[in-house]
Amino acid sequence: MENLESKLREEAARLLAEKKVDVLIGYEKGTLPLVSTPCFITSPEEAERLVYDPFCVQNIANYVPEILSQHRDSQKRLKPEDKMRKVVGIVARGCTSRSLVIQLQERQYSREEVVILGVPCRGYVDRSKMASRLGGEEITGGFPKDGAVVVNTARGEQEIVLAEVLADNCLTCRFNNPVLKDLLVGMEAPPLEPDREYGKVEEFSSLSEAERWSAFVKEMDKCIRCYACRNACPSCYCKSCFAEQTQPQWLGVGVERSDNEMFQLMRMYHMAGRCVDCGSCVAVCPMNVDLRTFLKKLDYDGWNLFAHRAGASLEEPALLATFKESDKQEFIFEPK
Repeated sequence: MENLESKLREEAARLLAEKKVDVLIGYEKGTLPLVSTPCFITSPEEAERLVYDPFCVQNIANYVPEILSQHRDSQKRLKPEDKMRKVVGIVARGCTSRSLVIQLQERQYSREEVVILGVPCRGYVDRSKMASRLGGEEITGGFPKDGAVVVNTARGEQEIVLAEVLADNCLTCRFNNPVLKDLLVGMEAPPLEPDREYGKVEEFSSLSEAERWSAFVKEMDKCIRCYACRNACPSCYCKSCFAEQTQPQWLGVGVERSDNEMFQLMRMYHMAGRCVDCGSCVAVCPMNVDLRTFLKKLDYDGWNLFAHRAGASLEEPALLATFKESDKQEFIFEPK
């Protein structure tokens, strides 16, 4: 990991020194133990801040459209000859690169405006699993160590096998290497157990319609509609979200059960063919709502009905942007 971090810092510093990027988005050590947070560096000297470890949880692709959108807005009043192009560099693992593919397919920016520094991924730590494993003990320090995590608590130091605390989406990820990159730092990582990708979803799909709705209602009863899931999602970048619209008003301002369900249903269907299973929404949810099962069901249907995986290839059309005469259509009249 240290060699990978060293190479990552070297490449980031080079890109900034050669003016190939104006800003580079990556991760740095957070203020809390076992937490790495997004960072934005603009000079070669700042590249030393970069880290890459199992504590890099958030999908940082969600910052790219915002940075470039703000830049374009700042250029609107300038004369054509005075306008400058901004190039964003980004450290991208598999799910991050898939989100970038979707953003490019949806023309949020051009390929020339982003430089992708690809990195292999062996999964990130689920803090809920870690807390459960430690029985709620406060973490005072720690570090990764050869397929494990060394954790310090008031009771002392203990070593936890990394696989035991990896996020569920990482355990079955089949895209743990970037699908789109300008250069790759380090060797490609082997997949974990991609054949189990849809195991939980298949169990959910086997339930009756009433049982599935009951499961959805039960989970959404936890939701406080804080919008953390939406704000962390790399595919949520509408200038005006339906949740805040007043004409028409889709949702009430209070935290009503039906409004929470409506918000989650509409947001999930906006994710059809666009969710890359990065797990950011689950990771930031303060109420531990199981959003992944329902989002993964949409992904499961996209694969079974149309052989489509979100963001798998820049050349493959988006799921809802194409039609083939051979597409299955029975689900329209006989939904399951």
